[in-house]
Amino acid sequence: MQVTISAEGITRVRDSWRVTAPVTGAAHRSPVRLGDAVVGGSTVVAVVEPAEPPFLDARARRLAEASVSEAEAAVRLAEANRARAQTQLDHALAERDRIRALTERGTLSRTVLEDAEQAALVASSAHDVAQADLDMRRATLARMQAQLESPATIRSQASATCCVEITAPHSGLVLELTDESARLVTAGETLLVIGDPSDLEIRVDLLSGDAVGLNRGTPARITGWGGETVLEAEVRQIGPSGFSRISALGIEEQRVPLILDILSPPNQRAGLGAGYRVEVTLVTWEAENVLQVPSAALFRSADDWALFTEVNGRAVQTPVVLGHVSRDWAEVLAGVAEGARVIAYPGSSVAHGTKITPREAMTP
Repeated sequence: MQVTISAEGITRVRDSWRVTAPVTGAAHRSPVRLGDAVVGGSTVVAVVEPAEPPFLDARARRLAEASVSEAEAAVRLAEANRARAQTQLDHALAERDRIRALTERGTLSRTVLEDAEQAALVASSAHDVAQADLDMRRATLARMQAQLESPATIRSQASATCCVEITAPHSGLVLELTDESARLVTAGETLLVIGDPSDLEIRVDLLSGDAVGLNRGTPARITGWGGETVLEAEVRQIGPSGFSRISALGIEEQRVPLILDILSPPNQRAGLGAGYRVEVTLVTWEAENVLQVPSAALFRSADDWALFTEVNGRAVQTPVVLGHVSRDWAEVLAGVAEGARVIAYPGSSVAHGTKITPREAMTP
């Protein structure tokens, strides 16, 4: 006996690679088409030319020109400060050397020599500060001048390989292509998706109440996919949280996503692709040698389950204790013995002691 849950699923590629634009710019016409095979790290799948800087209006250009003039003046000031620092350094070094020679002859004291050496060190540090300030001012000038460069100037200064060529991150087929035509794109915009359509998995959005009894590795059967064979699958992942969805009847339902691995080899599911609808039957429980009765024979009697058995040509109402219940059959734990004949679909005319005529018995 098997207890199953039936649901609809959608196939999808197990691993896919989404290629996005690395920079904002103009994407050239796509070098690949939908369904083309690509080789990872080799096939060029997109070409993006980085965007050119925008043109400056009259006010922005005047501001940029004023900034350049200010930066040029700052550079000249820094050059004058460095020249002054260089002169002071040369003087301090010459004075130190003169005092050192006199000290060695005993004309001047050691203290005078130490003061001269200290003055030379201070002058050297001042020269380094002036040089660093000049480097900073020159960099600022270069940045300000870059604002005045026109797109034509930048294009003429660029090398012949100004475009960014994007190679396939993995081997496979082009599953999605946003647009084949040349167009403007922004950084991070999706250009295409690559994957292996033969490596499929199935997503099933199951009612949360049915998902509680499932575990990783729960077997499943796949039907209704268009082929004649029944595919084997198993649950690989159960979503950690559910989500709300409105059913076709307008009822809000809580569902949990399940991911199933298809165990049948690709040659048994030829033609099955990504995004296809399939029917999934999950086996939540199964056992051998189970005593069971048709669900059509059961009815409620007070708070218990009961059925009618045939004893000497008459209907006998018999309470039963049930175990697992499937769509058509129910496991019987107590109440009837193996081989007992029961009445399926008992109508209102059947009661305890009613004379009955047996028909063809149902078998599991």
